[in-house]
Amino acid sequence: MHLQPYVRVDDTPFSTTPEQLLARLGPPRCRARNDVQLDELDYGHTVYRFQDSGRLEEVTQRTPVLHLDQVVVPFAALEGFIRSQDPEAFERAGFLVSPRYGLAFVPREPDWVTALAAHCIPTWRALS
Repeated sequence: MHLQPYVRVDDTPFSTTPEQLLARLGPPRCRARNDVQLDELDYGHTVYRFQDSGRLEEVTQRTPVLHLDQVVVPFAALEGFIRSQDPEAFERAGFLVSPRYGLAFVPREPDWVTALAAHCIPTWRALS
């Protein structure tokens, strides 16, 4: 994953609409509504989650290596990196959430990383 926090994931900006994504990538393997009422477009390697308004909320993908500008972090080192570089990082529902880098992941699970839109951080903070 190449992440520009709150701006883009790889070549997908957070301003992308579901229609733009479908035009670019074609139909997903699966399209569903998740437990928090977001529309998911699952392409296998990447899952895009949208609000009803069409606003992109999250992008989740397998991330053996995370690229943050000039910094390259293997998933195995991501927890330590976040804890040392983001003093605002917090844990919710088993996820480590980084407001500085706009991402969430479960450190002891396989290498799935979720990039978050900026407006998602307060929602993650509010989770109990």
